[in-house]
Amino acid sequence: MNYCPQCANPLQEALVDGGLKPACPDLDCGFVHWNNPTPVVAMIVEVPEGVVLAHNVAWQHRFFSVITGFLEAGESPEECAQRETKEELGLDTISCKLIGAYGFERQNQVIIAYHIEAAGEIVLNEELDEYKIVPATELKGWDMGTGLAINDWVASRKEQDYE
Repeated sequence: MNYCPQCANPLQEALVDGGLKPACPDLDCGFVHWNNPTPVVAMIVEVPEGVVLAHNVAWQHRFFSVITGFLEAGESPEECAQRETKEELGLDTISCKLIGAYGFERQNQVIIAYHIEAAGEIVLNEELDEYKIVPATELKGWDMGTGLAINDWVASRKEQDYE
């Protein structure tokens, strides 16, 4: 962001709350670009055969991931998880449990992850072009973003197996 969205002045670095932030030089305007992270909800969607991973049409590589979606105004993260599961996969939520929250600095996002037990027939929406089902015992995460939620969920399943 180079210009103030309120008055169109060029933004300048200013000391705000002990740190440098892009801000409008017009003190009457007072705009500060905080660049807060965007909340994203991620769902590890489990059906009887395993966990659903999908490929987004916008991705170039043959990478499959958990289902994600942006939190809408006035919506709780849990409501978002259930809505996105229905919209993107056509599945009904049986249960929805919070896994955790994870910073994803590369995309300036905070990911709020849920485990969804779901039922129904998978019908992909226009955002997805392919899916696969991975047995929960074979699921492996990665070291950033939604992969951290997968790792935590897999670890929690192993802990439950030992109890």
